[in-house]
Amino acid sequence: MAEGSNWVEIVLLAMLAAFIGLRLVSVLGKRTGHEPVPTDSFRPGSPELVAAPRSRAENSPRAEWKLPDGTDPALKPALAALMDVDPAFEPTRFITGAKAAYRMILEAFWSSNSGAMEGLVSEEVQENFAQAIEAREGARLQNRIISIDAATITAAELIGQMAEVTVRFVSRIAAPGDDTPAETADIWTFSRHITSPDPAWLLIATDAEA
Repeated sequence: MAEGSNWVEIVLLAMLAAFIGLRLVSVLGKRTGHEPVPTDSFRPGSPELVAAPRSRAENSPRAEWKLPDGTDPALKPALAALMDVDPAFEPTRFITGAKAAYRMILEAFWSSNSGAMEGLVSEEVQENFAQAIEAREGARLQNRIISIDAATITAAELIGQMAEVTVRFVSRIAAPGDDTPAETADIWTFSRHITSPDPAWLLIATDAEA
């Protein structure tokens, strides 16, 4: 009898295990190997994890375009390469935005408001401007941009997934007490991650032409 009782217990346990297994499958579902990877809603996505955009050759053909005034024709292949990987990039439109950024950044610097540069410059450049403002003890400068006479692309390259474009600005700036505005030439480099949904370019380096 004891042996028969053991067999009955084994059969009952097997039936119970099968029932529990069926319930788990109905509640949790089966894994097929194609489930989406769980995401952490509190962790922003990393640019390195964003798929690179398809090249222009895989999308629609590039529209006709021309070099901005004053641009060295030798730069056309480099600019075309940027347009291939970043369909939002267009040299003439870029120059228009760069001139606006140039004006806003300088005016923020002169008014000792480095916070107004946020979203226009990299953290390193913003810190450099903030240090220069601190060195003059926060004094505001009464400089004014009279005109931006030229904004010319002098270099363009793709470094990994970072696009970099350098612009030479020639402007006339008036300072208090000066009868004639001074002509200045600045070399600024802008950068953008080509996979980022944010179309903004950040100023990453500045230099004054001797």
